[in-house]
Amino acid sequence: MGVRRDGREAAVQFLYLRDLNGDNNLEGFYKFRGLSPSARKFCGALTGGTIGKQAEIDEIIRQNAQNYELSRISVVDRNVLRIAIYEMFHCPETPPVVAINEAIEIAKKYSTEESGRFVNGVLDQIRATLNRPARTAVPDSH
Repeated sequence: MGVRRDGREAAVQFLYLRDLNGDNNLEGFYKFRGLSPSARKFCGALTGGTIGKQAEIDEIIRQNAQNYELSRISVVDRNVLRIAIYEMFHCPETPPVVAINEAIEIAKKYSTEESGRFVNGVLDQIRATLNRPARTAVPDSH
C-alpha cells in the first residue's frame, strides 16, 4: 500500500475513534496502528487540518448530502467525506479527482459498496463547485 493511501486510511480510522469516544491521542493511535514515518506525517496533516476545519467541512457536507442529516451518515462515511473535502479545498497538491477516488475506495473497504456510491455522489457534486482543475495539482506559487 502506498504511503498516502496508508495515511488516508489511518486518518479515517483516527477520526472514527475520535467521533466514537473523543480520543485525541494521535501518538497513541500511531503506536497501536503502526505507521511509517512518512504515513504518520501525512496522516497528521490530514487529521489536524480536518479537525481544524471540521465546522466548515461539516457545513459543506450538510449542503451537499441532500436528504441526509450529518448525524445519520455512518461514522465511517462521514469521516471519509471530511478527509476528502479537506484535501479538495486545502491540499492543492492533491487533484480533486484523486481525493474523490481515494475516498470511494476507502469507503468501499471500510464501509459498504453503497457507501462508495454515496461518497462519490456527494464529492462529485462538491467538485463541480471548485475553482481549480479537477485532474491536476495546483502549481506551486513559490
